Amino acid sequence: MKPFLALFSLLWLAFAAPASAQSNPVVVELFTSQGCSSCPPADALLHELAAREDVIALALHVDYWDYIGWKDQFASPAHTERQKAYAVAAGRRSIYTPQMIVNGTDSVMGARGMELADRIAAHAALPRQVDLSLTRQGDDVTIRASLVQGAAKDPMIVQLLRYTPERSIDITRGENAGHHMVYANVVSDMVIMAEWDGSDPLEITTSAQGEDPVVVLVQYVDHGPIVAAARLD
Repeated sequence: MKPFLALFSLLWLAFAAPASAQSNPVVVELFTSQGCSSCPPADALLHELAAREDVIALALHVDYWDYIGWKDQFASPAHTERQKAYAVAAGRRSIYTPQMIVNGTDSVMGARGMELADRIAAHAALPRQVDLSLTRQGDDVTIRASLVQGAAKDPMIVQLLRYTPERSIDITRGENAGHHMVYANVVSDMVIMAEWDGSDPLEITTSAQGEDPVVVLVQYVDHGPIVAAARLD
């Protein structure tokens, strides 16, 4: 991406944010790698998204570029498997970086800021299907969810994620050798807490020690749409 186009995309995403936070933010998952020379512009876009209250921006580092000379220090095989599952669900035959998935459905290649802003706005305008709230007491987090009247009662999973708001590293080998990289919202853990179909309200209390933010996603099974998300900073 040319420098002036990258700057325009960053500014577009920054100023597209509303003045107040929304109750059901849009989730943007960036599949990225420290060994991918095309990824830094998308990583920069994620920094802009991370500053928005109406978006939950998540960096999921994958491990399939490790063979080209640099092992991604933040990568997880689970992130690679999640990206593969999204590809299967969408009928795609391959995976790549950088790729952004918006609310579990829309795919945006690379650092296409205008396209990404359009997809975020479209998902933000959709009617809410699940009421989701998180509360914390000490190290315990309580998840409460209930289906909005009229929403479909289909199988869903409730996932709890932890991420580190900022991580940096000096890359000494591979395509990005010699660069000091700073990454936003690096996902470190993802656990399925429950399966739920919305027939009855859901309430779960779990331990979430440490200072890293907590994110909960409610998503249709088989890597379908994300219908609710919430965060505790």
